[in-house]
Amino acid sequence: MSDFDIKAFLQHLSQRAGVYRMYAADNSLLYVGKAKNLKARVSSYFHARGLNTKTLALVGHIHHIEVTVTASEAEALLLEQTLIKEHRPPYNILLKDDKSYPYIYLNAHPYPSLSYKRGKSKSDAGQYFGPYPNSTAARETLNYLQKIFMIRNCTDGYFANRSRPCLQYEIKRCTAPCVGLINSKDYADNLRQAVLFLQGKNTELIQELQKKMLEFSAVLEFEKAAKTRDRIEMLRLTQQQQNVYGENADADVWALVEWQTILCVHRLAFRQGKLLGSKHFYPKNLAGEDNEQVLLDFISQYYLNQLYPEGLPGTLVVGLGGEQIEPLLEAIKIQQARKLIHGQGARGQMRIWLSMAAENAQVGAQSKLSGHQEAKHKLEKAAAVLNLMETPNRIECFDISHAQGEATYASCVVYDHEGLNKSRYRRFGIKDITAGDDYAALEQALRRHLIRCQEAQDLPDLVLIDGGQGQIGRVQQVVHALNLSVRVFGISKGETRKSGWEYLWEAGMKQPIMPDAHDEGFRLLQLVRDEAHRFAITGHRKARAKSRSHSDVEKLTGIGPKRRKELLLHFGSLHNMRSASREELEKVPGISKKLAETLYLQLHGE
Repeated sequence: MSDFDIKAFLQHLSQRAGVYRMYAADNSLLYVGKAKNLKARVSSYFHARGLNTKTLALVGHIHHIEVTVTASEAEALLLEQTLIKEHRPPYNILLKDDKSYPYIYLNAHPYPSLSYKRGKSKSDAGQYFGPYPNSTAARETLNYLQKIFMIRNCTDGYFANRSRPCLQYEIKRCTAPCVGLINSKDYADNLRQAVLFLQGKNTELIQELQKKMLEFSAVLEFEKAAKTRDRIEMLRLTQQQQNVYGENADADVWALVEWQTILCVHRLAFRQGKLLGSKHFYPKNLAGEDNEQVLLDFISQYYLNQLYPEGLPGTLVVGLGGEQIEPLLEAIKIQQARKLIHGQGARGQMRIWLSMAAENAQVGAQSKLSGHQEAKHKLEKAAAVLNLMETPNRIECFDISHAQGEATYASCVVYDHEGLNKSRYRRFGIKDITAGDDYAALEQALRRHLIRCQEAQDLPDLVLIDGGQGQIGRVQQVVHALNLSVRVFGISKGETRKSGWEYLWEAGMKQPIMPDAHDEGFRLLQLVRDEAHRFAITGHRKARAKSRSHSDVEKLTGIGPKRRKELLLHFGSLHNMRSASREELEKVPGISKKLAETLYLQLHGE
C-alpha cells in the first residue's frame, strides 16, 4: 500500500461531477476516471473490504490524486476521454485508433476499375466507397461486384497491355473492355449500377433492372433479358444475405462477456437494414472495474474518439441503465451535435439484437481462450524439446541483419500466451562496432534490451538466438555480467543448411540437441527464428533505403531546402561544389559571404 493520505485528501474533496487522475511516485499517470460524485467515487478505491486484486494493485501504486470539477457528468466524460487518448494511462481501458480502414476504390480511367484499398489518399482522383469494418467485408463486396456487374479489377498497366481476354473474362468476372469486347456506353452503364449497389440503393437498382428485362423481352433480345434476370436474382440473394431485422435498422449493438478471465466486447453495426459491422474487442481491465463500467468506458472511448467506420448510428443498443448511458449520449450531443436514442434491449427486436451480440461476444471470448491454450500448448512442447524443467511464459528471439556491415539492425520478436505478440517486437540500430561483426552487434542489442527489461522487472524466460556456439557464448557473457538467470539457446542451420536439420545449442553443451523435424516444439522455435529473421531484414532494408535516398548535400549545416536547391542548380553536383572557390560560392542566390566561408570549410572537411 502506498503512503498516500487518503483521509486528508477526502476531507475537502468536492461531491460534484468531475475527473480524477491517479499518479505514481515518478509522476507518471496511472489512471483517469470520471465521476458523478468525486468524493464518493474516489473513496470507493480505499475501502477496507470488497476490492479485487487488480484494484488493490492500482491503489498500491498511487502517490497522489488530482481532480478537475466539471459542470456536468457529460463534460467530465468528454474530458476523461481526451486525457485517456492523450496520455494512454496503463490502468485504463485502452482502445487502439486504427485509421487505416478498408475501402473500395473506383479509379479515374476511361474504363474504371474497382479495387481494394486500405486508407484514403488525397492524391487519388477516383472515388472511395466505405469505410468497411474489416478487410473481409470489403473483399466480399468486391467479389459480389465482379460476379454481378463484371467490372474489371486489374491494374491500369495490365489493362493497357492486353491483346486478348484474360481468365477473368473466361470465368465471367469481367467484360474484357481491354480488348474492346464491350463498348464504353455499356461498360459505363454496368459501372453506374455497381455504384448504386455500393451506395445501398438495391431496391432502386432492382426496379431499374426489371424494367430493362422487360424492354429486352419486348424486342426479342432474350439472351440479354436472361442475363438481366440472373443479375436480379443474384442481387436479391445478396440482399437476403445482408438484410437483418428490417429495412430501416440504423443501430450499433454492444455486449460484453467474460469467459474464464477473458473479456470480450462485441459490436454489431446495422445501417439501412444491413449488418455492416461485426467485430470483437478484448479490453484489459487492469483497474479491476466491474464489467458494466468496463463496457461503458470502452464504448465512451469508441464514440468520443469517433472510431466508428460506418458513421454514427441513430440508436445505441446496450444493456446498461438509462442513468449510466445518459452522460455518454449528452457528451455525443455536445461534441457532434447528434442526438442518439438509447435502446436497453429489454424487449422486441432490440432484445434479439442484444442476444445476437452477446452470443458473438461469447464466441469471441472462447476463441481467444482457445488461442491462449494453443499457444500455451506450443510453449510446453518447446520446453520439452529443450529439456526445460518449467514451461517458459515468454520466448524472445534475436537476429542480426546487414549488407556487408551497412545499416546493421538487430531484431527481437516475442512469442507468449498471445502467440506472436507483435506489440512487443523491437528493433535495435547497431552503432560503434566493426562493420560486419555479428557477435558485437548481438552483444550490444542483448545488453541494451536486457538492461531495460531488468529495470522494468519484465525479463523473458527464454532467449533464442539465430546462431550457434559462438553467438551463444558471447550472449552468455552478457547474461552473466548482468547477473541474470535467463536461459539462452541458439538455433543453427547445421552442416546441410536445410530447414528441419537445425541444431539447438546452450552454453557449455558439447553436443547439440538434434530434434525430430516434425516435433511441434521444434517447429515453434523455427517459426520464432524465421520471424526474427524477417523482422530484422525489414528494418535493415528500410534503413538502407532511407540512407540512399539522402544526398550528402543534406548533411551540410546551415543550408535549408531552398539554398540547397540553389546550390545544386548552380553547380550541378557536390563534386563541383567542392571544386568551387569561396568567391564562386558567394555568387549563389541566398549565400552570404559568411555562409560561403562556413560552407567552404565544411566542403573541405575543415
